[in-house]
Amino acid sequence: MNDNTDKPAILGGRALRPQGPPDWPFPDPEVAERIQAALRDGSWGKYHGPHVTELAELLGRSHGCEQAILCSSGTAAVELALRGLGVAAGDEVILAAYDFKANFQNVLALGAVPVLVDVSAESWMIDPKAIAEATSPRTRAIIASHLHGCIADLPEIVRIARARGVGVIEDAAQMPGAEVDGRMAGTLGDAGILSFGGSKLVTAGRGGAVLTSRADVAQRIKLFTQRGNDAYPLSELQAAAVIPQWKRLQAANAQRRVAVSGLIKELAPFAGLRPVRNGSSNSRPAYYKLGFQYDRSAFSGLSRDDFAAALRAEGIAFDPGFRALHKTHSSRRFRTAAALSHATRADESVLTLHHPVLMGTQADLREVVAAVERVSRYAAEIGAWFARVSPPPK
Repeated sequence: MNDNTDKPAILGGRALRPQGPPDWPFPDPEVAERIQAALRDGSWGKYHGPHVTELAELLGRSHGCEQAILCSSGTAAVELALRGLGVAAGDEVILAAYDFKANFQNVLALGAVPVLVDVSAESWMIDPKAIAEATSPRTRAIIASHLHGCIADLPEIVRIARARGVGVIEDAAQMPGAEVDGRMAGTLGDAGILSFGGSKLVTAGRGGAVLTSRADVAQRIKLFTQRGNDAYPLSELQAAAVIPQWKRLQAANAQRRVAVSGLIKELAPFAGLRPVRNGSSNSRPAYYKLGFQYDRSAFSGLSRDDFAAALRAEGIAFDPGFRALHKTHSSRRFRTAAALSHATRADESVLTLHHPVLMGTQADLREVVAAVERVSRYAAEIGAWFARVSPPPK
């Protein structure tokens, strides 16, 4: 018989990781030295210091693209990429019904119409076949996001887009440094975007970039942002913080991939946690999140949200995924071309593990597995507890 010390924390037991998930970003001596140097030489407060130029050149070389246009956030980068492709009021932009909400809102901000399409059953990334069916004479652009450690099928999406004269924005906010079909994520479409937000693999608290080799796209962006000064700036201090992180990114991504490989093997006995699958063998993902397809039937009917809350109580950073766009916005604000059954399932069933633990020790990773095992063993009791403390409305 299990004593109380073996029970999950949410039922009164002791958390497996009482200190909580690893904080992010980690202490970083190289970033600290860069910032201190910027403080010493005064470049931190310049309109046109050396760090923004250095970072833009570094990103351009890393991606083999003509232009890396720095900006204030990944969200701003998507907006600028849309403007760079000439998206205007009345145009249509295709994106997955399961995607980050800012992509949807950026389309609306330009007066364009979001066209939501389904995701694939295996990866829960945007489905190229659904894109082909959704295009119309008004389609101006496609936004294809790499999410939760899974890579969208950009080669096929680009092929479909080229045949129809439609631009492609590759959202690599969660995939900096990843390889897609042998190329750097963010370089397969007409424009790619990066994010340096506070939780991202490379962070400056805020910030982003648009990547492109199309001169017309870069020119439209610059005409929009340069208004006597840059209207969407990344600061010199932020650029200084990003540079050393970017230089170490490939090594960090490799470490995360090794951790994910081992963790997936350890979690394989839990049939209700199926990692999302990358379709291309010629790709190497990056793991801002490690995504799973959650099946509550394998956990005594425990809901995805309650399962995540129980793991959070253990100090393990599991969270529900995004809300699907068609579930959180009025149908008057978007168009659909077909059923969104897989996106609906993703809305209900995506579960993600946040990346900092992937840079930890084997003991840290074993805590993840132990927490899943503990919550699984007590799933029925946890479900009953949630039913008591938050009964459904009458």
